Amino acid sequence: MVFLFRDKSIINVFLLLLLSIAVHAHFIVTAPVVDTGSASGDGLISLVLKHYVAGISPALLFLLYHALVLVQAIRLNVALNELRMYPVNTYIPAMTYVMFTGVLTAWCDISAALVSNSLIIWIFLKLSRLYNHPNPKTLLFNTGLISGLTIICYHPTAILIGVVLFALAVVRPFRLAEWLVLLMGALLPYYFVFAYLYLNNRLPEYQSLMPDLFLGLPVQQADTVLWISVGLLGLLLLLGLYFWQIHVGRMVIQIRKNWGVMMVMLLTLLPVPFLFQQGGIGSGLISLVPLSVFSANAFTNPRRMVIPNLLFWMLVILLIVNNLHFLKN
Repeated sequence: MVFLFRDKSIINVFLLLLLSIAVHAHFIVTAPVVDTGSASGDGLISLVLKHYVAGISPALLFLLYHALVLVQAIRLNVALNELRMYPVNTYIPAMTYVMFTGVLTAWCDISAALVSNSLIIWIFLKLSRLYNHPNPKTLLFNTGLISGLTIICYHPTAILIGVVLFALAVVRPFRLAEWLVLLMGALLPYYFVFAYLYLNNRLPEYQSLMPDLFLGLPVQQADTVLWISVGLLGLLLLLGLYFWQIHVGRMVIQIRKNWGVMMVMLLTLLPVPFLFQQGGIGSGLISLVPLSVFSANAFTNPRRMVIPNLLFWMLVILLIVNNLHFLKN
């Protein structure tokens, strides 16, 4: 099955749709759940989901979930191909992204974390254009502005500020003016929100806009399926990193810098469930972008199809188990 996505063909978009439906086959029986459990504490997206999405029909929820996943997967795939981050242009990153959304049962909901992935992809696209950009200050301001809006929309993404600052430090030589422009863009959304609250005598509500760090375990009791799911994700990531490091030395410096930004994004976003306990293990969904990008190397780079096909069918078995779990409950 992997070879079908190794070709750059428009038919793969249709195959991705079929794959998404198969990965979440339980949605045919039970509609996707809209996660609003922490609607008052993790950002504006949860409030929108609670008031405008939670009450719509199951059919629309079905379409909404698959639309979100497919648009994100295809947008990420197109960006990676344009940046030439793999030896050949394929739809493997999109395939990996779609399949990973079903690996953990907590990732199968319509949640603020899922919606935030669109903004995370947008931020990465902005950062990838910093190298040799003719007008970096405008780009940096827009990148900071998107980052600030992303944090207000979903608080666990606050950790992305470290990624943005690292990208600026690595991709461009140090210029104080550029750093100030980036920080101004990131703070501007908070300036307008604070001004609105002040003018309406609601300033004490500012606390609901600030990320709440809380170290702890994302789950209190893990079952066997969860351990197997996390283990398989770890295996795919390690194999992806192995095949990535084989080819990264042959890439031009700009592509290596983009991979460096993606690596920092991976290391930064993976601990999110342990740093923002309120979001639970579902908040780990925001690490799906770098996780799928690196893991896709395990499907793309090997010349022989034995390892990619083995990994694919291991994922398929796990996805079947997760679908049966949803149907039983």
